[in-house]
Amino acid sequence: MKPFIIVCALGRTGYKIYNLLKQQGANVVGISDRPLTTQENDHIVVGNMRSPQVLMDAGITEAHTIVLASNDDALNVAILTEARTLNPKIRIINRLYNRTLGARLDHTLPDHFTMSVPALAAPIFAFAATGNRAIGHLKLLDKTWALQEEVIDENHPWLGLKLSQLWDNLEQMLIYYLPKQGEIDLVSAVIEGKTLQLGDHLIVATKAKINNKSRNFLIKFLKVFLNIGKYKQYARPVIIITLILLSLIFLATFTYVFVNWNISPVDALYFSVGMITGAGGKEEVAENAPDIIKIFTAFMMIVGAGIIGICYALINDFVLGSRLKQSWDVAQIPSKNHYIVCGLGNVGIEIIQELHRQGQDVVVIEPNPNNRFLHSVRSLGVPIIVEDATLSDTLNTANVRRAIALLVVTSNDMLNVEIALTVKALAPNLPVTLRVQESQFAQSVQDVFQFETVLSPAELATHSFAAAALGGRILGNGMTQDLLWVALATMITPNHPFCGQEIKHIASQADFVPLYITRGNKNIHSWNLLEIKLKENDILYLTIPANRLDELWRIDSSSPILIHN
Repeated sequence: MKPFIIVCALGRTGYKIYNLLKQQGANVVGISDRPLTTQENDHIVVGNMRSPQVLMDAGITEAHTIVLASNDDALNVAILTEARTLNPKIRIINRLYNRTLGARLDHTLPDHFTMSVPALAAPIFAFAATGNRAIGHLKLLDKTWALQEEVIDENHPWLGLKLSQLWDNLEQMLIYYLPKQGEIDLVSAVIEGKTLQLGDHLIVATKAKINNKSRNFLIKFLKVFLNIGKYKQYARPVIIITLILLSLIFLATFTYVFVNWNISPVDALYFSVGMITGAGGKEEVAENAPDIIKIFTAFMMIVGAGIIGICYALINDFVLGSRLKQSWDVAQIPSKNHYIVCGLGNVGIEIIQELHRQGQDVVVIEPNPNNRFLHSVRSLGVPIIVEDATLSDTLNTANVRRAIALLVVTSNDMLNVEIALTVKALAPNLPVTLRVQESQFAQSVQDVFQFETVLSPAELATHSFAAAALGGRILGNGMTQDLLWVALATMITPNHPFCGQEIKHIASQADFVPLYITRGNKNIHSWNLLEIKLKENDILYLTIPANRLDELWRIDSSSPILIHN
């Protein structure tokens, strides 16, 4: 039985999800708040998406799943409440920017799955910046794995290699196999000793490399000390006023000692500081002096009061305001081998966190001093330059010429292009990863300006939304030759159709690829995995074409398959 899915809000992302689900053979209905140019076999209901009648017209009472694809969190939550009222058992795939709200909804509502476009796209941006040609990512064994499509050509090192030789590599999992000629599943090909031929396609998951750098306080302090010159542009006003104040104190002290040699330099200094700061003390130094010195003293009191006021204001702004933080950030900027992220929005913060998890040095450029993510980034120990990234001086402050790569991920496409072009003028060989909203525009920008990588977050996330709509909590997914496949985990229950069966047989029958099994406190993989018989409470991690997901339920519809998170 094909899954009946409703996709609500057919904007840029929603319509792509709708078409992809149709392409995978799902029974899908779209709901739009405005008329669309449709194809002959489209089934789209136009109307108020929160209206119970519109939802009923779309078939909400019979639907298995509804995908809420609007970029408005409030609208998605409003549709959610109406959908659950009309169909309490419906699965909900909810696109939310507010991750905290999404986590609470997931915890409160059964069969509610929050998905975030920035969170789904961020690992791909990070992989692209680190030179990895990733088409997707997986979350397995508490690590992030990059997915790559290997097309076997005459120069490929795997040409003529047996698939069984690649099966046992724990640093590089085989995910899916599409032979150029004939049809055979990956497990059967491994067991039969098939070799890779010209034109074969192979999806491989590679473990993300973690840069285990020492991040102790001593090294951070040394880095700050070596970069102390970068404080100047932020601390210059404070330094100038402080020097003027010290000069006034020195001038007054010298004058009192010169006029009256009976006064000790310490008493003269004490009176000068007290006079200029208004604290007072040792007034007899001026009271017994000639009139010209009293006039000098009065003048110094007036000038000193003004200088002290300015000095206090600047120090207060420097210490309690943002300048101290900015100067500290600038002093921490690595001199080389770092990544620069321009734009601290929903996508930017996810990319920064991903690169930080990989142990990479990161520098952030963000023009808004009130950005809501500033504190989160600083708590990671990542330096931030609060300046305009289109300016050469800002990029030079970030040591752009000696960086590994730069990612431009603001929400403004034209601003991203401008920043990238400025970067290329300063550092022509620096790899640049660019964010744009529309996938078609992304391709044209890459072709015209020859940027290394141009990506659309919505385009990257579309496959994940479609995969989640087809079944289960998805651990990863990919797309190759118009085939969408998904990675998921299923718990083996006593009534599960796989319970008691040998993995190599059921994998061939259902066309899935077993990745590993969690049994108790240990993981079973490689050759041992193929020979094992599944038992109750085993958790099987697998990849399978999205259009065959229903086969996991088809053998015994009364057997629940629990998706392990």
